[in-house]
Amino acid sequence: MLNPTLKKFSIIYVVIVIIELITAHISQLEFAHYIAKPAIVFSLIMLVANQGQHLKITHRFLLLMALGLSVTGDILLMFVPRSEWFFIFGLIAFLLGHICYLILFFRQRHKKTKPFLAIICLYLYSLLFGYVIADSLGDMLYPVILYEIVILLMASAAFLRKFAVSKLSYLLVVFGAISFLLSDSILAVNKFYMTIPLSGIWIMVSYALAQYLIVLGILNSNSVTSNN
Repeated sequence: MLNPTLKKFSIIYVVIVIIELITAHISQLEFAHYIAKPAIVFSLIMLVANQGQHLKITHRFLLLMALGLSVTGDILLMFVPRSEWFFIFGLIAFLLGHICYLILFFRQRHKKTKPFLAIICLYLYSLLFGYVIADSLGDMLYPVILYEIVILLMASAAFLRKFAVSKLSYLLVVFGAISFLLSDSILAVNKFYMTIPLSGIWIMVSYALAQYLIVLGILNSNSVTSNN
């Protein structure tokens, strides 16, 4: 699965994530935190730029757009303590990023794949999650609902790639999408509903894992059938 270049990158990626986890919780290292957090996804952008030449131009563009919007969201969310508007703009950036992932996964779909059970489970989870935190959202109710719908569609689209790409690519993207859903769920619960111990760590680890798995999955998406 991992060629020598990807193995070296994976080690560097883990180191960057660890640095971010450390600097995010030490006020004296705030400057390093402002570098380390965007460096997580920026490193993935560099990986795609160097290792993604074999991808279809449209797929590569969508992947880079999703990552670019994600790193923009990362930067904006770092300034939330200064103004809640940064949270709104960060939410929009991630929303657009998820739409790019949604389109990318959908373009790689297998037209005969119908993962009803997986999608039903995702929708039941989403309904339960929305029911639990809805009363705590206040003015953010509709923006959060919109965001939840988009990420739900993105995760659902990940399951549509089965049989259209290699099994490895399919599993990597599916687990990446689920990890993304988990990360955003923890963030929403911690911000609007209740404080989760070590939430910052859980959010960042699941987020970094999600981006990493999705990128590796797309880079390994050797087509099994042509659907586009």
